[in-house]
Amino acid sequence: MPRFAVIQFPGSNCDDDVVWALAELLGEPAELVWYEQTQLQGYQAVILPGGFAYGDYLRAGALAALAPVMGAVRSFAAAGGPVLGICNGFQVLLEAGLLPGAMRRNAGLKFICAPVRLRVENIRTPFTVALTEGEQIELTIAHNEGNYYADEATLDQLESGGQVVFRYVDSDGAASAAGNPNGALRNIAGICNRAGNVVGLMPHPERRCEELLGGSDGLKIFRSALQALRARPLAVARA
Repeated sequence: MPRFAVIQFPGSNCDDDVVWALAELLGEPAELVWYEQTQLQGYQAVILPGGFAYGDYLRAGALAALAPVMGAVRSFAAAGGPVLGICNGFQVLLEAGLLPGAMRRNAGLKFICAPVRLRVENIRTPFTVALTEGEQIELTIAHNEGNYYADEATLDQLESGGQVVFRYVDSDGAASAAGNPNGALRNIAGICNRAGNVVGLMPHPERRCEELLGGSDGLKIFRSALQALRARPLAVARA
C-alpha cells in the first residue's frame, strides 16, 4: 500500500490533520516524519503541511528550507517521487528552490482565513489526476503570506509549460480580482515543477475533507495521489 510521509517541522500545525485525512478517511498508511530525519526510505509520497515552521522567522519557510530532512526531500523529488506542499509547505518548497517564485504578504497586509474557489488548470500531476480540467473546487486558505510572486518571464514559462495547477476564481469561474483573496499574480493558487511531480498550493485540502468541515473537495487531491501511486507505484526514497 502507498505510504505517505508527512514532514513535521517545529511550528507545523496542520500535520495531524493531513495524517487524519489520509489514515482515517482514506485508510492509507501515513506517518509523521520529524524535521531532523535525513532519510525517507520506503515512503512513496511526501507532504509538507501547513503551519508556521520555525515560527516563520526571517521569512515564511526560509529556515525550514534548511532543515536536515529537506536534503532527503530534494533527493525524493529528483527521483520522481510525488511531493505536495500545502500553505507553509508551499512556502518551504519555494524557499528550497524546488518550485519557482516567492511569496509576499497578502495584498491587504492581514492574515486571511476564508473559503476560496479554485479552478483546476492541470490534471497531469499526481495530486490532480482524479480531477477534471476546468473543474471548480472549494478549499480554505489561512495565511499571511500567500501572495504568489514571480517575474514576468517566469510567469510566462509557468503558463506555457502548464505549470499553473490551481487558480483563484470568482463565483462565475473567472480569474478576476474579485476571486483573488491575496493579490497573487495571475490569480495563481498552486503550481508544479516542470516534471509535474512537485506541487505547491496555498489553500488547505485537509481542511475540506469532510462535510462537517464545510465540504469534501480537498479529499479529491489526496485521492488523486492514491490513484497516481496505484497506477505507477514508486519505490523511491532509498537514501
